[in-house]
Amino acid sequence: MKYIIILLVLLSTFIHLRSEESKNQSYTYILKRSFEVAGRQGVAVDKDHYYVSGSKSIYKYSRNGKLVSKNIDPFKNYTVAANHIGDIDVYNDEIFVSAEYFMDGVGKDIQIAIHDAKTLLFKRAFNFELNSGQKEVSGICVDRAHKTVWMCSWVGENSGNYLYEYDLTSGSYLRKVHIFPVPQWQQGIFYYKGHLYLSADDGDADNGEWDHLYRVNVSEKTNALVTLEKTFDDIKFPGEAEGIAVDFITKEFLIHFNRGKRIVLGMPKGFYKGYNREIHEVYVYKINDKQ
Repeated sequence: MKYIIILLVLLSTFIHLRSEESKNQSYTYILKRSFEVAGRQGVAVDKDHYYVSGSKSIYKYSRNGKLVSKNIDPFKNYTVAANHIGDIDVYNDEIFVSAEYFMDGVGKDIQIAIHDAKTLLFKRAFNFELNSGQKEVSGICVDRAHKTVWMCSWVGENSGNYLYEYDLTSGSYLRKVHIFPVPQWQQGIFYYKGHLYLSADDGDADNGEWDHLYRVNVSEKTNALVTLEKTFDDIKFPGEAEGIAVDFITKEFLIHFNRGKRIVLGMPKGFYKGYNREIHEVYVYKINDKQ
């Protein structure tokens, strides 16, 4: 009887939490499909292709998930050394890359690198503002409405307490916004219909915990409130949430996930039971405005 009561209490708590989450959501999310990809970091989409970043690579896929081309030497012609790419975005035939030199949980030499979406080759980079306080970059996105670029951090100044904004045209640094409560281990960022969205690898896969999506209400203020948008308990395994994007044509939300390999301080360290390789997948959700 005692165990039945405990189970009922846990079930009641779960239902309450999911109900609260549902009330806070901007959209409903219906999982439509997933497909395996080569890269383990970010995802972006335009009218013709999907783009996926690996830590040291960029891939282009057709709309049916077929690999079209790849760049396995993306740092060629960079003027500042880099060894890691995070989340990406694509805008006006250019891929915006969050690049840095990353080792054992520490990043340096952050770059906003821009690649040609047709060739995947490096074109130019924005000058990074050292005085911003940003110490690491995990994701980047283009705010199409305001013509700016945003970056998030996995670690760094106060463990990712800030989002950083640059001018899309000039590349000049604009500001940083203090976000609270702070999502742990931020991985991807995307701007959609007035809000920034952050994916976070905040669930402990060792304990079967799921990762989350958060919504950030950014304004002209120096701070912004963060709200839980979705728990990813409908994926195949509680692995590692990565980059995010929205397909403006199909009104689909995309999130990149890794599963199978244990990650410690951002570095791969062995496999989970039942896996002998790491699997990289993009999950595709149909999103609808809540009535």
